[in-house]
Amino acid sequence: MDTGERVNVGAIEDQPSPATDGDRATLLRIDGLSKTFPGTRALDDVAIDIRAGEVHALVGQNGSGKSTLIKVLAGYHAPDPGARAELDGKPFDLGHAEDEAKERLRFVHQDLGLVLELNTMDNLALRHGFARGKSGRILWRRQERETGEVMARFGVGLDIHAPLAEATPVERTVVAIAAALQGWQGGRGLLVLDEPTAVLPHDEVERLYGFVGDVRRAGTSVLYVSHRMDEIFDLADRVTVLREGKVVAVLPVAELDHSRLASLIVGQDVDPDYHAPVVVRPDAPVALEVRDLVGRWLRGVDLDVHRGEILGVAGLAGAGIHELPYAISGHAPFAVSGRIRMPAQSDRWLDIDEIEGFDIPVVPHERAREGVIAEFSVRENLSLSVLDKLGRPGKLARREERSVVRRWIEKLGIVTAGQDAPISTLSGGNQQKVVIARCLVREPEVLVLCEPTAGVDIGARVAIYDLIAALSKEGLTVVVASSDLGDLLAMCTRVVVLRGGRVSDELSAEGLTEHVLVSAMEGEVE
Repeated sequence: MDTGERVNVGAIEDQPSPATDGDRATLLRIDGLSKTFPGTRALDDVAIDIRAGEVHALVGQNGSGKSTLIKVLAGYHAPDPGARAELDGKPFDLGHAEDEAKERLRFVHQDLGLVLELNTMDNLALRHGFARGKSGRILWRRQERETGEVMARFGVGLDIHAPLAEATPVERTVVAIAAALQGWQGGRGLLVLDEPTAVLPHDEVERLYGFVGDVRRAGTSVLYVSHRMDEIFDLADRVTVLREGKVVAVLPVAELDHSRLASLIVGQDVDPDYHAPVVVRPDAPVALEVRDLVGRWLRGVDLDVHRGEILGVAGLAGAGIHELPYAISGHAPFAVSGRIRMPAQSDRWLDIDEIEGFDIPVVPHERAREGVIAEFSVRENLSLSVLDKLGRPGKLARREERSVVRRWIEKLGIVTAGQDAPISTLSGGNQQKVVIARCLVREPEVLVLCEPTAGVDIGARVAIYDLIAALSKEGLTVVVASSDLGDLLAMCTRVVVLRGGRVSDELSAEGLTEHVLVSAMEGEVE
């Protein structure tokens, strides 16, 4: 911008409440949308319509075509010939980001599209430029004030001058939403949210609900993509189900229940209330002991985890549930202190910074950034943790490596075109299995999982639950830290609740409900 005039970043003006579903005009209509990649037809004659002022859910398994559809809509991919699109009855060219109609389509992608080396102020300015005076000089104080006002509106106390690499996933998600809505004043348009809550704690999900409601009341439609079915039933008016690139159902959410929606997504009956059949023997020995664990968020955590147990860790944002798994596996991003012991290996207590000798692997909670190397094959990603054991120093035993990788692909049921297939060609659920296999190939006594089903569809989610349950029956001790309450209810034999950086409650899985768990997280348990 070359003048002193500036719009209020992310401001949304109040608009009349939308009419009922039957009275809503169609905002966006797409027909005949197909997209073919070499060897793969990702979308096959897809039709979708989104009404003005509605929240429209888009669901399907990983690999069903959801992300491809969004990338075509955003102009990143060009569709196959024959696709037609209208916005408010006027045709526009799918696959061309410069189309004038695209200004009314705003996107928050699953990978957020942020530059983590830059701070919040710079990331917001990437959309519409910095605040400038008449001479073109950047008005830094004004830019700082406006950025601060935007982030205050979203209720996030974020250091806008710090690189986003230092921010939490919650904070990055909010920055991405603010950037997407920069300059948008409400009215007829579409906000696309692709897995916005994949790694958000329960209380932050509730805050996002409120925000989606604000956008809707402003007259803006929302296309909402999520694997968390509770969110679909809480937020959406209608849902479009994709399977293998085709639309298999378009239904009002009011006509569905969890079981039917899960079956539509997977193509067969699925129990959305699945619970892994895991029982820990009363005489099982303690496999992991932690004392007085202190870190950035943690304020003195004590844990005793028994052999074969699946211990869940729950808590609201800032409670430390994402710090604890990294701390007890020796990968804490910030300084931590405390003591740890694994009785089966040694009676000696070790300082937490000496934990490398215990070899406790962690499945990280940001798979794309921390879990997989996108340029590597399935084989290279899986064997990465045991290369020093395959062959002799300076020479990798390729045949042995392939044998090890083949065994784990079969054991975990990883669906892939082959060991040498790029990891990027796998669905999110199968990528997660590769990351888990990379940990398990080290034959650990304790495995730590952080957000194990983030961005994973219902079918793959149940497969991961079954896998962890089977491993625990074999004697593996598992610690699961998750903001997805479904993970904790489905997998865990016991759940500890963190509040204020300390263990505030300890809950048995027997009879545990989401209401009881949320109440404990919020400090309402008597």
